[in-house]
Amino acid sequence: MDYQQKLANFSSSPSAPPLPPPPPSVSANFSHPHMAAPVDYPRNPCEPQPHSTVAWSSGLCDCCNDISICCLTCWCPCITFGHIAEIVDRGSISCGVSGAIYLSILCLTGCSCLYSCLYRSKMRGQFSLEESPCCDCCVHCLCEQCALCQQYRELQHQGFDMSFGWHGNVERQRRIAARAAATPPPPPPPPSVQGMIR
Repeated sequence: MDYQQKLANFSSSPSAPPLPPPPPSVSANFSHPHMAAPVDYPRNPCEPQPHSTVAWSSGLCDCCNDISICCLTCWCPCITFGHIAEIVDRGSISCGVSGAIYLSILCLTGCSCLYSCLYRSKMRGQFSLEESPCCDCCVHCLCEQCALCQQYRELQHQGFDMSFGWHGNVERQRRIAARAAATPPPPPPPPSVQGMIR
């Protein structure tokens, strides 16, 4: 018996198991026939996780909300930047030193916006602020004074008194916490006397 005859006898044998049914098509599980099946890949632990951001408390062009800061930044942006940098750097560099660095870069290169945009990025990371209306570098290159005013107002909105500097704000918060801890709780209200009246 040759090979072809054996193959014919095997295929016609009733004891051969039936072929399995074909797998269901992908389009049967989805509403759209051209939709591909979703693939659930495992998340890469090294990939940075998305985090929610919040909007700025004021817009980039809301400089008229604080006329004094607007005028100060228009004529002496190094002072406004110095106040911002001291808070963002958490007191590691003083307001005067930061303002002097800004003024030196402005006088030597005219590109102080490239230095100040780094502090906008750092500040956004500290307070989870959104990157708007465009990237930080473009905001400072196109609207340097408006960007500095917005950052100054945002730090005020976060509860900082810009005239105190970083260490002054830390000391103020310490005094407030100590005063709150030393204040005794209010006495309980007197018991109601309505139940004693007949």
